[in-house]
Amino acid sequence: MLQAFGDGVPKALRTASAATDAAWNEWVVHHDREIRRRLERGDADTIVNWLMFGTSFSVRPRLPLDGTSNDSLPILVAGRAKDLVAVLAAPGSDERRRFARGFLEARGFRFDTAEERHRVEAHLVSEVARVFRENEGLAAELRATRRLGDATAAFAARSILFRARGLSLDTSVQPSFGIERALQELKRRGLLGPGTVRHVAVIGPGVDFADKASGYDFYPPQTLQPFTLLDSLARTGLAAGPNAVRLSTIDISPRVLTHMTAARQGAERGLPYIVQLALDASVDWDPALVAYWRTAGTMVGTELRSTAASPSARDSATVRGIAVRPGVVLQIVPHDLNVVVQRSDDAFDLVVATNVFVYYDRFEQSLALVNVAAMLKPGGILLCNTSLLELSGSPIKSEGYVSVRYSSRANDGDEMVWYRKR
Repeated sequence: MLQAFGDGVPKALRTASAATDAAWNEWVVHHDREIRRRLERGDADTIVNWLMFGTSFSVRPRLPLDGTSNDSLPILVAGRAKDLVAVLAAPGSDERRRFARGFLEARGFRFDTAEERHRVEAHLVSEVARVFRENEGLAAELRATRRLGDATAAFAARSILFRARGLSLDTSVQPSFGIERALQELKRRGLLGPGTVRHVAVIGPGVDFADKASGYDFYPPQTLQPFTLLDSLARTGLAAGPNAVRLSTIDISPRVLTHMTAARQGAERGLPYIVQLALDASVDWDPALVAYWRTAGTMVGTELRSTAASPSARDSATVRGIAVRPGVVLQIVPHDLNVVVQRSDDAFDLVVATNVFVYYDRFEQSLALVNVAAMLKPGGILLCNTSLLELSGSPIKSEGYVSVRYSSRANDGDEMVWYRKR
């Protein structure tokens, strides 16, 4: 890899002495720390998303993060920041509020006096401005990719779009729909056979805290993809059933790891895991996605008729609640592993990673691809929505993709690509 990338290799690895085991190991340890530090910036972005979209702490209008601006925007941002700080001053048992307060307190902010709270408000307003600037830069980069005039080149450029951004944990139901579509295609092509998927991994399962599209906060933070993946494997017949699959979640976020561990502890006490599947009612969703949303979760749990979370009118959401069976939850085991520089001894039939590799540059993605290949059985599949560089001699190659449309909105969809270990 060092030879293949040439000047694209990190500076610390460009010297002749960098080819030694000691130099490589030193770089790996350092780079692992650097990647984990990006989680802090991702958490800061999540709090901004919540400030702009949340309806549980403010009655003020929700605000866009797409660069749209108007004369009243600074006043609205300041007002929502004031509302958020007011609830953070007395968070109670609310998981989001306790996390956001703890995050800010760890950075020296306090909430005891009016002056201290005003300081937090000013900080949040400055964070919103930072995210706006970053989003403007990302939007400019996206416009440049569309001017390439080549769909393949544009997809490759989008696949490293967030390489300098904080690592985000946000998740939603749309990628789960894309995964099911891809699994159906893999089965149709005979790349995965009925009942053959027994051991799978999800890299970066995420925690739905306040996503960048809708930012719903009327239900507790949750993870989705481990459960929707088991659900889809059972529905497509690629697995004998959700209880016939062992699923490993691979993540470096303490927040994700703690959340998954707590879910298992609840299941050990016989408690189901509650998943809320929300769709923005104001969006013209693709009929196939709506059909998926109506049945998602039924293979792993029971639909809640009367206790699903209730959105407010301002959320403009349609919601289904699923109580995932404890036995299904216990099929999922969390692992603290940085796939860019680490691998496990597991042998997976399938590895899924959506909206994960986009946070890394080409060198990091190639390292991750080598590690994923080492964790796949021969013939095993990596399924992702990213175009990854395939080096000469790589044991894993792309073998196809399916285009998935989510809504009538421009560029709202995914290319679900599968890479197969030879």
